[in-house]
Amino acid sequence: MKVLQINSVYGIGSTGRIAQDLNNLLIEKGYQSYVAYGRESITEDNNVIRIGSKFDNYFHVAVTRLLDRHGFASKRATKELIKKIDEINPNIIHLHNIHGYYVNIKILFDYLKENNKKVVWTLHDCWSFTGHCSYFDYVGCENWKTKCQNCPQKKEYPASYFIDNSKKNYIDKKIIFNKLDDNNLIIVTPSDWLADLVKKSFLKNYKIKVINNGIDLDQFRPLKTDFKEDHNIRNKLIILGVASKWTKRKGLKYFIDLANKLDDNKVIVLVGLSKNQKNKLPKNIIGIERTNDVKELIEIYSAADVFLNPTLEDNFPTTNLEALACGTPVITFNTGGSVESVNNNVGRIVEKGDINSIIKIVNNLYTGKLIFIPKICAEFAKNNFDKYERYNDYLNLYNSLNK
Repeated sequence: MKVLQINSVYGIGSTGRIAQDLNNLLIEKGYQSYVAYGRESITEDNNVIRIGSKFDNYFHVAVTRLLDRHGFASKRATKELIKKIDEINPNIIHLHNIHGYYVNIKILFDYLKENNKKVVWTLHDCWSFTGHCSYFDYVGCENWKTKCQNCPQKKEYPASYFIDNSKKNYIDKKIIFNKLDDNNLIIVTPSDWLADLVKKSFLKNYKIKVINNGIDLDQFRPLKTDFKEDHNIRNKLIILGVASKWTKRKGLKYFIDLANKLDDNKVIVLVGLSKNQKNKLPKNIIGIERTNDVKELIEIYSAADVFLNPTLEDNFPTTNLEALACGTPVITFNTGGSVESVNNNVGRIVEKGDINSIIKIVNNLYTGKLIFIPKICAEFAKNNFDKYERYNDYLNLYNSLNK
């Protein structure tokens, strides 16, 4: 069986790593595997194909910024991709993020329809069923249920600076994405939360399957670390936050609010900050810029006493899984799919913005009134979020489609 994955990036970011891991597992299992990507990659392997050029990407960005028609540029690049697909002739085409300035969705889906291709489509966010945005919880918008217009997030990713074409985008995407035979397309979501949204969207007539994200448990595990000693915080309770990019949606504001209310026995550590963000931190926050050193990140997870994820909207954040696998309990806001990786044995769920509840939990952890056992956290991750088990779920799905 031949499988072709299509994603905006390869080996970079959460979706790029998923595409890479699936590619490696497919090859290991004896499948013929290929990946086509749009912008960034960590390899030039023969089975990994670049879609378009930097100029194509830049032109697509310009069309998005000026006309709010994200997903409708890259015509030449997509036609070249289709030639590659014909050469490979895959049994299964696995779509990931088809947004990201690199592919024309109409040309691609017309091809998939005309050639009767079997498609698995993993939705990593909500872009596929909105007229513009990738998430809408933060602003409380429900236009996507009926028809997008007057988009309140026009300047958010994928940002448009002048025109609001959310109504036209919504109508076009509804037509384009419903072209395929419902026996030829299965939609996968990493969380029940996103699956429930899809069932309320114009994609509701397709089959929907939940396959959680997984992590590498050979890497993410409790490690002995000198992190506290190195930062002279041996006797302090560490509250950790990790993000690839700290935006409003990720809840950086709440760490700042929390820092102003903590006593001297607690300290916040934030990973993934920009230089500008790091320079503006309160004194009781240790700021660390983005690290690509996985061992360093694991040591920080292992040193922390609790992981705090004050996300305002998210699908199924892998940072929760990584923290648990390193034996660190998780506190998260009751938002999106973040709550699906936490129960009372391994953490706590608090209402969005409830800093007082977080302080109470942290104080109880410091005094010993509340205890989480690192071994139980790690076992929970091992039993539920082993990436190899989750990727085998995909292999089973491919085989069920390829009959």
